[in-house]
Parts: sequence; structure tokens; C-alpha cells
Amino acid sequence: MKKIAKRMKEYFKRKIDKDDITIEELENLRKKGVKIIDVRSPQEYKEGHIDGAISIPEYEIKKEIIDKINPKEEIIVYCSSGQRSKKAKDKLERLGYEKVYNLYNGWQY
Repeated sequence: MKKIAKRMKEYFKRKIDKDDITIEELENLRKKGVKIIDVRSPQEYKEGHIDGAISIPEYEIKKEIIDKINPKEEIIVYCSSGQRSKKAKDKLERLGYEKVYNLYNGWQY
């Protein structure tokens, strides 16, 4: 049973996409001044976040992003699992942001 459960978990685990980045790549991009957006809830942000990240919840990304970040800037979005940030990345791309990366598998503090 454990083998079957392990195989199922691996099968359904989200694979890394071309615009996903790892935590190591995040560190390299951070040194270049990339903007980091935490798309979790304000409460989750208060409980802990990546240094230098700004809080824009995924459900408010369309409303909040325009005044805060230029569409030409590089952006990394993250949440706790990578799912909400994937949605936020898609929304940003539809708004004309071209250099948006999703932190693969999210961030846990």
C-alpha cells in the first residue's frame, strides 16, 4: 500500500514549468534587484515572509499591482505551495507583465 501511495503522490506532484524558479534561483535574482511579491493572505504574510517581499494577495493582484510595479520589471511571485502564485503569474502576464517567475513549490518559513 505504501508503494502505491508513494507512486500516486509522485504522479500527481506538479512538475516544474519553464517559468518556475527554485529557491536557489530566487537568491540569485534577488541580488539583481528583482521584485518579490508574496501572494498569500495578509495574515500569512504577517506570520513570516521572504525578506524584501511585498504583500499583494492573489485575489487583489489586478487591483494592487499597477501602482506598485512597472510592467518592465522582473517579478517573482510566491505563496505557500506554488498554486496561488501560479494563478497570480497568469494574471500578471494577462496584464502585460513579461518577466514573471513563480517560486516552484512555494515557500515555507
